[in-house]
Amino acid sequence: MDDLDRLKELKLPFSDLLGIEFVHADKERVVAELIVRAELCTRPAIMHGGAIMAFADTLGAAGTILNLPEGAVTTTIESKTNFIAGAPLGARLVGEALPVHRGRRTQVWTTRIATAEGRLVAIVTQTQMVLEAKT
Repeated sequence: MDDLDRLKELKLPFSDLLGIEFVHADKERVVAELIVRAELCTRPAIMHGGAIMAFADTLGAAGTILNLPEGAVTTTIESKTNFIAGAPLGARLVGEALPVHRGRRTQVWTTRIATAEGRLVAIVTQTQMVLEAKT
């Protein structure tokens, strides 16, 4: 089973709620798409900043999951977002998460979110804590 299939099998309920569709996944890169729906928007009909952050957080966590040792889990301990442009209702967003650091205790991922046309919406850098399996 490849890494993309592993992510799709995990049944991430919040990811499903947001409407995230993973299109590529391996230990070096995670890519997903999301359509900006009305329930994810603020006024005037642009994607809410919290929804943008949640999209990015999901991708960084997914990348970390693919790099975890057997039985370990992860949680976000820090996230920083730079909002560049709005994402209008109906836009298809593409998020790409790349690792900055993959250590034993923490991983740092940077996610770029852009419209399908290439307009940059946000850059998010997050730190994931690696929690060892309980014996």
